[in-house]
Amino acid sequence: MITLNKVPEVKAEMLIRKPVQEVFEALVNPEITTKFWFTKSSGRLEQGKHIKWEWEMFGVSDTLYVKELQENEAILIEWPDGTEDKWIFTAKEGVGTVVTVINSGFTGEGDAIVSQAIGSMGGYTMVLCAMKALLEHRIRLNVVLDSNPAE
Repeated sequence: MITLNKVPEVKAEMLIRKPVQEVFEALVNPEITTKFWFTKSSGRLEQGKHIKWEWEMFGVSDTLYVKELQENEAILIEWPDGTEDKWIFTAKEGVGTVVTVINSGFTGEGDAIVSQAIGSMGGYTMVLCAMKALLEHRIRLNVVLDSNPAE
């Protein structure tokens, strides 16, 4: 049995060699985000809005709530299971943008929490890599689809 003294937070980061405005827009604009993460969205991310994201290839969807949105700086999203994602966009002059995703709020027993955190870390790392490939090189990696080859 695993006993946790603190519920883990997952942190994934990636340098994307593009200006912060372009990187931020890639996450809030579903016309771009659908090229590297989900396949369908009910709309653009806006503070105070509920947005439905769909992964049609897996027959799943989630309706998230945009708790905070600070243009070109940060986005705070709440998922239906109560977990939250904080996306932080840090401009590095002459280099690009560091994107940091912090996923928190896991619940359940120790083993379940650890499993959720490990899955989350892998998932957000893939999404950031796919975002980087699209924005820097215009390559669609299809990592979300290909992460479940048995589907």
